[in-house]
Amino acid sequence: MVPEAWRSGLVSTGRVVGVLLLLGALHKASAVIRYEILEEREKGFAVGNVVTDLGLDLGSLSARRLRVVSGASRRFFEVNRETGEMFVNDRLDREELCGTLPSCTVTLELLVETPLELFRAEVVIQDINDNNPAFPTREMKLEISEAVAPGTRFPLESAHDPDVGSNSLQTYELSRNEYFALRVQTREDSTKYAELVLERALDREREPSLQLVLTALDGGTPARSATLPIRVAVLDANDNAPSFNQSLYRARVPEDAPPGTRVVQVRATDLDEGPNGEIIYSFGSHNRAGVRELFSLDLVTGVLTIKGRLDFEDTKLHEIYIQAKDKGANPEGAHCKVLVEVADVNDNAPEITVTSVYSPVPEDAPLGTVIALLSVTDLDAGENGLVTCEVPPGLPFSLTSSLKNYFTLKTSAPLDRETVPEYNLSIAARDAGAPSLSALTTVRVQVSDINDNPPQSSQSSYDVYVEENNLPGVPILNLSVWDPDAPQNARLSFFLLERGAEAGLVGRYFTINRDSGVVSSLVPLDYEDRREFELTAHVSDGGTPVLTTNISVNVFVTDRNDNAPQVLYPRPGRSSVEMLPRGTAAGHAITRVVGWDPDAGYNAWLSYSLLGAPNQSLFAVGLYSGQVSTARPVQDSDSPRQTLTVLIKDNGEPALSTTATLTVSVTEDSPEARAEFPSGSAPGEQNKSLTFYLLLALILVSVGFAVTVLGVIIFKVYKWKQSRDLYRAPVSSLYRTPGPSLHADAVPLASRQNTLRSCDPVFYRQVLGAESSPPGQMLRLIPR
Repeated sequence: MVPEAWRSGLVSTGRVVGVLLLLGALHKASAVIRYEILEEREKGFAVGNVVTDLGLDLGSLSARRLRVVSGASRRFFEVNRETGEMFVNDRLDREELCGTLPSCTVTLELLVETPLELFRAEVVIQDINDNNPAFPTREMKLEISEAVAPGTRFPLESAHDPDVGSNSLQTYELSRNEYFALRVQTREDSTKYAELVLERALDREREPSLQLVLTALDGGTPARSATLPIRVAVLDANDNAPSFNQSLYRARVPEDAPPGTRVVQVRATDLDEGPNGEIIYSFGSHNRAGVRELFSLDLVTGVLTIKGRLDFEDTKLHEIYIQAKDKGANPEGAHCKVLVEVADVNDNAPEITVTSVYSPVPEDAPLGTVIALLSVTDLDAGENGLVTCEVPPGLPFSLTSSLKNYFTLKTSAPLDRETVPEYNLSIAARDAGAPSLSALTTVRVQVSDINDNPPQSSQSSYDVYVEENNLPGVPILNLSVWDPDAPQNARLSFFLLERGAEAGLVGRYFTINRDSGVVSSLVPLDYEDRREFELTAHVSDGGTPVLTTNISVNVFVTDRNDNAPQVLYPRPGRSSVEMLPRGTAAGHAITRVVGWDPDAGYNAWLSYSLLGAPNQSLFAVGLYSGQVSTARPVQDSDSPRQTLTVLIKDNGEPALSTTATLTVSVTEDSPEARAEFPSGSAPGEQNKSLTFYLLLALILVSVGFAVTVLGVIIFKVYKWKQSRDLYRAPVSSLYRTPGPSLHADAVPLASRQNTLRSCDPVFYRQVLGAESSPPGQMLRLIPR
């Protein structure tokens, strides 16, 4: 019941009636708050403080964007975010909003964000007495026969008052007269109507007409009223009035019944004959406004049919009053009532309103993250108004109902922006009617990226082959790396790292473009210096946190024929004399020319040939061994000093070569004399034996001759020993059959020296002394 202070307009603020219901929705329970307010309040009138009533924090109100959400086209209320007061934003006319409904409630939703919460508020609009009762006509005329008996009732025009409750039409009053009294009746919907009751018989001869005034009064304070002049014409008697066979008719029709549909047929009879017994049907005076627009009545048959469009959602029950009059000179009427119940049909499709959408959604959003709030309304009743919502199957979203006719769109499965960056969700709302009606709306949900993918490469390692002597700065590798994340998170940065214990390779030999991943060499590479580089390409993205990927890069330097062969023996710059006794047979190994090539493979495959000699027919050089030998026996006519030039050539394209020069001294020693001193015998012992026998002979001949001969022999032995030490190595070991041919490849000096030492220790000491090779010289002997 509205307090008396509100009726007088003395209350300046709305009063909270109470919190009616707590429902779970979103992150915490949503409350339903209820206020009462008088209609026609001025704009800005404070209804109540929703922040206090809902227990919200006033300080965070602006940040959480508290706002009023309503499905109506007009926004009747707003909320002051600074004070939390809900105030009137538009004119409130209860009659316009709710018509004649006894209770008028405006339902609205209060929405706050971060987190998303929904509260429901109901504002009861209370009526004030701002409308006068009104009659449908300016004057009412009644024709009453003088034969009508006292007690007869005559229905009068009903007044209409848009106000409700105590402010609505409450009673009627009739001006003072001696013939009629007023009876006020109540309809089934509690509205009032008046009937004129004849209390004293009329006398046309005395008073042929009467003037009455009907006053309609409402219950407001002060009361409002309306008057209706009634002119009563007294007719001569028609002693039998029509009579209906029943006073109340009932009918039920669906709301989608087309015009012309038969509702019911009323029947009345008149015992009179002729025109006084012919009945004409018509609508009575008590009918509410709009009945004549919805229904049609046949004047002759009394058949009631549909004329307009019925709407169950507007009016569920129509109360129709029908009267029957005869055609006599003084017609009398009879009245009946028809109750037409409108049956609901499923003629209203659901309506979907998207209240709020949270987009874009991070792809790492937890399950159950609220995406949108949807409100669904259906004007139908019963099962026709029961609505369900659904999203297409197979999508990572689901709908749950938090309040009646409200649905929450949530995530039901993990999101992946790289798989689906955006969803256009077709949300269908379907009622339970037959046939079912549905509505479709589309909610666009964008998925925002997070840095959840490291850089990816088509391969985990790269093998790059670069020919030596390459141009600096020319790219040698373009890394194929990508990141499926969004542009900012997919922005890649490239760095080169070193693998292994050796440092300084990146800054000295290689560089990488930070943005494109193109690897280039800083200096020309040298196969003979270094053949392989082990690098690591470190790729990082631009996300937070940064994700990285490492890619192995192996750079192999391939050989070019850029080094000419080098002579190991005879050593360049040193005079080397090989002794060749006269009479030496063909095929005698004199020495061996040894060359090596820093290149590798076929580029280091060496061949030897005799380029120049005083006597070409005397010497031969092994094509792959480099062994210098006699091609024929050494003759007395051969020059005692032979200078040979040996050409050493590699197998590269183009071929590179060098020459080695050696000197061969032809001595007078015979092979037989050399045979007397086999390899390994002690020269001292031989000299002693020879001296012993010579002394014996010389003692026998003469001491003088012995002394002369002894001096000559000692001198010869001395010279022979010097020559033997000089070419002992070529004779004893170098002249051995060398086996497979040799070619040079790049290995460290220590490895080369070990190889030579294993071949022949004496040759190693002669050719590769401690001072023979500079640091870093490369040699490898490979059997061919």
